[in-house]
Amino acid sequence: FAPTNDAFDKIDGEVMERLLRDKEVLKALLNYHLLDSVQCSEAIMAGTSYETLEGNNIEIGCDGESLTVNGIKMVLKKDIVTSNGVIHLIDQVLMPDSAKQVMDLLGGSLSTFGDMVAELGITTEMMADAEYTLLAPLNAAFTDEVMSMDQRDLKIILENHVIKSRFGLGKLYNGQRLETIGGKYLRVFIYRTAVCIENSCLIRGSKEGSNGALHLMRTMLKSAEKTMFEILTERGGFSVFLSLMEAAGLTDLLKQEGDFTLFAPSNKAFSVLSDRDVALLKSNPNALKTILLYHFSNGVVIGGGLESGVTNLVKSLQGSKVHMKLANSTVKVNSVQLQEADIMATNGAIHVVDQVLYPEDIPVGNQDLLALLRRLISYIQIKFVQGYRYEEIPLTFMKKIITRVVDRGPSVSKVTRIVEGQPSVTKVTRVVEGEPS
Repeated sequence: FAPTNDAFDKIDGEVMERLLRDKEVLKALLNYHLLDSVQCSEAIMAGTSYETLEGNNIEIGCDGESLTVNGIKMVLKKDIVTSNGVIHLIDQVLMPDSAKQVMDLLGGSLSTFGDMVAELGITTEMMADAEYTLLAPLNAAFTDEVMSMDQRDLKIILENHVIKSRFGLGKLYNGQRLETIGGKYLRVFIYRTAVCIENSCLIRGSKEGSNGALHLMRTMLKSAEKTMFEILTERGGFSVFLSLMEAAGLTDLLKQEGDFTLFAPSNKAFSVLSDRDVALLKSNPNALKTILLYHFSNGVVIGGGLESGVTNLVKSLQGSKVHMKLANSTVKVNSVQLQEADIMATNGAIHVVDQVLYPEDIPVGNQDLLALLRRLISYIQIKFVQGYRYEEIPLTFMKKIITRVVDRGPSVSKVTRIVEGQPSVTKVTRVVEGEPS
């Protein structure tokens, strides 16, 4: 498919200069016009896709007597047969994604992101000779709430959707940390059928341009700023859970570095408990740890990263399995619906539940505790085994947080003062009484 001179004249001057400066990009553009097979117009089936030498496909179709390329009527003359192939003259230059700049890949369902990045001046922060990765939320992610934000705050959020350097889909791996032009680091989580960056997961449609990569994101990204402990404390509504964590000696788990998933029971989950009930829970340390640690798992699980309709088994820190399932855009854990999902912390992810979770395979051996748990937990029938005792759980996942206080006395600095000038000399006459010797 050979573009005429007039076709090249239609290209913007700056774009043409950029293409001519970069031989690899120019080669990709030219190869996008070549097929590795002879395709005469009579043999072409309408809507057939053909791979080009550049690597991507073009779609060739028919519009009456004319050929179309990628749905556009552009063929001026067809079937010029030569000794080594066939030529179709076209009046437009076919521009592959690999020849476009990454900002030019935005459009359609990503137009709002492109408009806001330009309007807030973020494009001016992107150097012309550098490579970037755009994490572009769909237009639907820009809700009225987002668009009514203070523009300075929105700019900070969108700066963290632009990654320094190019990271195509094949360059992303689990546990990776990506630095944004806003100075934040975003974590990558790879699941069986999904790739997520912080709270948002990629959807189909990733592309690579001449100076970077583009990934389509389902929602706005929220970079982690605080630990689980700080989030739960500042948000409120988790005071009972936090007091039980403190009683069990597990508060440091919410503060320490790591990658955990927490199903955090709100105060509503404990609303049926009296002060006497809470005291009973706290009086049995092993039982309390069993219940609390069943709400944690090692590793970050994002709701959007779950395969729809499939029950995912997640091992808790207590040892028993937690069942997670995504269905109809709703995530459930052990049949309990998450009230809020994917609250990102520096040490993991928090999902809010309004029921206390309990391991189905662990019985209860105390009648008072059984009565308490049955009031507290309604989604399963808790077993009773007379005399059963909770085992002590080794806290191998806990890290000791040591604060070192160094007691030092005040430092003393000796200063020698140097005075410039001639030394002063004082003459002394001593008078000695008596006869001279």
